[in-house]
Amino acid sequence: MLRNYLKIALLLFLANQSFAQLTMPSGANKKAIVAERIGITQVQINYNRPLVNGREGHIWGELVHYGFADLHYGTSKAAPWRAGANENTTIEFSTEVSVEGKPIAAGKYGFFIAMDAEKATIVFSKANNAWGSFYYNQKDDALRVEVPVQKMTESRERLTYEFGEQTNDAATVALLWEKVKIPFKISVDLPKLQIESFRNEVNSGAVYQYWQNMHTAANYCLVNNINLDEALGWSDRSINSFFGETNFQTLSTYAGLLEKLGRKREADSVMVKAMTLGKIPQLFQYGFELCQNSKTKEAFAIFENNYKKDPSNDYSILGMAMGHYALKNQKEALVFAKKGRDKTQDSGFKNYYSTLISKMEAGKDIFK
Repeated sequence: MLRNYLKIALLLFLANQSFAQLTMPSGANKKAIVAERIGITQVQINYNRPLVNGREGHIWGELVHYGFADLHYGTSKAAPWRAGANENTTIEFSTEVSVEGKPIAAGKYGFFIAMDAEKATIVFSKANNAWGSFYYNQKDDALRVEVPVQKMTESRERLTYEFGEQTNDAATVALLWEKVKIPFKISVDLPKLQIESFRNEVNSGAVYQYWQNMHTAANYCLVNNINLDEALGWSDRSINSFFGETNFQTLSTYAGLLEKLGRKREADSVMVKAMTLGKIPQLFQYGFELCQNSKTKEAFAIFENNYKKDPSNDYSILGMAMGHYALKNQKEALVFAKKGRDKTQDSGFKNYYSTLISKMEAGKDIFK
């Protein structure tokens, strides 16, 4: 009797002890991680992938309950779906983002879905380490967003999260399972985040000692017409600091910032010096950017000067084709474009010229 009691007590003791477990496959509900960068923001989803497993037509509204329900386990009386299997799905943002236009702070969130036939409420919870949704509590919500439920013609056997419709500052994340797709858009304020990142990095030991990094930060602001005063300081450091360098790139960016800040006389003076340091490809690129900003006469002067320096250079010929086209001299533009196509030994240039000629003949904008 005593022996049996001791055996039972030992088994109960062992059952309540935590212990290191061997690494094994996760079974039918495979573990998965999917991550993408949106701009400079890392978005990562950790989830478990259940199978349809012959239950097609019995997933939504049956296996996956609709709305917020009492699952008769845990503490929640109004639990959403765990948006996967086993432990709750999590989603993590390295910076602040917007989901369907609503802001949410950087962090790791429990991700839940309250399903319906036509729409779904997606929930981001500050509680991110639960098992399923049995202990879900609305007070932990960081954000709720309602999105449409889309029907698919082909069935997806294993639940999947995918990133699609990607741009520089946005992407659509979609849950796909059986014949249902639940998409939601994540977007970022990329210029704001990029400037904040530059501020943190330009004074770090790994970054500040390279003029190229200071120039990159300053030129980003110039191109996007933002944060100009601070950018002028970065540009100055790219030239005049201990690690600075006076070259066409640094000077032309500095001149561009001065001009945008209303200091044109200074800008012109700096640009005169920059022009003496520029190589033909750099001057071509500068002329191209002038054309994009409708400064066609200034651009043509640069293209023409390149051509005088070296009339056999691919960039010199291309510049003359573009310069004439910008001035609406289509006949002369085509002459230079065809000359460049026939003369060049570079297959990339040859293909570009062919595309350019087609656009010119069709009267299209070649500077987009």
